[in-house]
Amino acid sequence: MASAVHQSVDIEKVGSDAVDVDIPSRSSVVTLPGDDIVKEKEVEETKEEVFEPPTLPKKKGHSRFTRWLDYIFFSYYRKTFSAIFVANLTAFIVLVTRNKGWPSAPDVGTAASSNLMVALLFRQENFVNIVYEIAVACPHSAPLWLRSRLAKVFHYGGAHSGAGVAAVVWYIMYTVVITRDYIHLRNPASLANLITSYVLCTMFCFILAGAHPTFRRIYHDYFEAIHRYSGWVALITFWTHSIFAGEEYRHLEENPKSLGMYLISTPNFWTLCVSTSCTILSWGRLRHHEVYPEKLSDHATRLHFKYRDMKPFYGLKVSTKPLLEWHAFATIPDDDGTGPKGFSVLVSNAGDWTKMAVMDPPKKLWIRGYPLHGLLYTSKLFKSIIVVATGSGIGPCLSLMYADCTPRRIFWSTPAPDTTFGPGVVGAVMKSDPKAVIWNTRTQGRPDMVLETWRLVREFNAEAVFIISNPKITRKVVYGMESRGVPAYGAIFDS
Repeated sequence: MASAVHQSVDIEKVGSDAVDVDIPSRSSVVTLPGDDIVKEKEVEETKEEVFEPPTLPKKKGHSRFTRWLDYIFFSYYRKTFSAIFVANLTAFIVLVTRNKGWPSAPDVGTAASSNLMVALLFRQENFVNIVYEIAVACPHSAPLWLRSRLAKVFHYGGAHSGAGVAAVVWYIMYTVVITRDYIHLRNPASLANLITSYVLCTMFCFILAGAHPTFRRIYHDYFEAIHRYSGWVALITFWTHSIFAGEEYRHLEENPKSLGMYLISTPNFWTLCVSTSCTILSWGRLRHHEVYPEKLSDHATRLHFKYRDMKPFYGLKVSTKPLLEWHAFATIPDDDGTGPKGFSVLVSNAGDWTKMAVMDPPKKLWIRGYPLHGLLYTSKLFKSIIVVATGSGIGPCLSLMYADCTPRRIFWSTPAPDTTFGPGVVGAVMKSDPKAVIWNTRTQGRPDMVLETWRLVREFNAEAVFIISNPKITRKVVYGMESRGVPAYGAIFDS
């Protein structure tokens, strides 16, 4: 003991010179034969345990403004809308030039009905599914820049709204033309043609005003009612108008045809037939089906349907009041281990109707139309993806997980996942991706969604990111990824 104390005092005396003194201390390690190997292993293990937090690379683009233009303002929705509008503007210039400054009423009417047909086709389930199938048929051997652009097919809403707005503009122009014609040629047919045109213009303007994003977001139920009932009135009026217009304009020909022959010889008649078929096909599939609810918590419930099996990547519209409101949900194939036995939808408390469905689950629901492909169907275009979800956004993702056709990593941020959604949903997530990151916001706080998504993209070497969340988070993650060169997809508003 005296020796040890004496050595300690000597060290204090020599101060900085003690670096050359070979005296063991409490922190010293006595080197024995073979210990150098042990020390190397300890160093390696220490290096592995050191966690370096991921950092986000700089965003692309020259400035914040140019990035805003590239990734936010000039979205594919707006590009599609603009392309359709430019095509219609070109057609207008051609018609005006060909008719020396004043287009003929039949030509303008055909342009209006053609745009109306396109608008309705891009809301018809079978047609939209065909568009998806064509886009997703692109093989993985194709370059990523092509596949990433084809995956934007879910922005088909731009085609619907672009053609719809163009149809309204054309029809206002048509009404101006036939008003001028009525002043010069007054007869019962032209008067009926004029009256029905003004009725159509009124209905179209109602639809256009009700579809404004702000009105639609705040008064969604009113938007649906205006869209539905104004559309039905417009369709009936359009047929009536076409008959009177045919009666008026067939007499202007040198050898007038019968009314029936004149109608079937005009493009307007056939475009109207297609438009009417779209509506009949959708509402003709209206059915009332049994529902088997599975209450998960006071926040979420799972509604099961047994009337048919459902393949992955489809969505359905359900309602308790089919003439007033409809709600779209992604379907999840039910599988008890022996194969599909119907399907289900995951509903979380996010509004009046969903609160009712959670607290007092319905025993029957109306279902309209054919199952419709959704955003996640385009994930088949990629070799590997990151799936990001918040809260009940995991519902649509479960269909993708069931399909098991694209390698993926999952990041799910939600409060108390086991308590809120139950072990069944959590188990399905873990079964799909044993390394899934399930972030409990109750205990871990809110994550940096962009940073965590980027970390998974780098770890998994993913080609794209798909996110199902609320509009604010979806915009943030999509912009955060795309501005750093990673294709990212998320439905925001009428995508």
